Amino acid sequence: MFDIAFSELVVIAIVALIVIGPEKLPKVARTLGALIGRMQRYMAQIKEEVNRESRFAELQKLQEEIKTAASVAQADLEATANTVMQDFGGDVSDKDVAAEATKSIDSPHRKE
Repeated sequence: MFDIAFSELVVIAIVALIVIGPEKLPKVARTLGALIGRMQRYMAQIKEEVNRESRFAELQKLQEEIKTAASVAQADLEATANTVMQDFGGDVSDKDVAAEATKSIDSPHRKE
């Protein structure tokens, strides 16, 4: 996290011992350790939240792509159904027949 050498840590410890005193130093060290641990947990939660939001944005983008592909596929199926209806002499303006044909194609559990 910080670029502190061992010799710098020794100097900090000696200064803390002189300034704080030997009686209060263990309590201060414990408190400082607890604060640093709390800060690390907080940072880990923030990182997890950012990653979760990033994944959510990616899933939304994928959902939009799938919706677009599905609508294009549905339009293609309707066009194909209209072409088939024209080839067999059906009325092109009969949207109900074309819609029924695309529904039967789209339905994953057709009863035959």
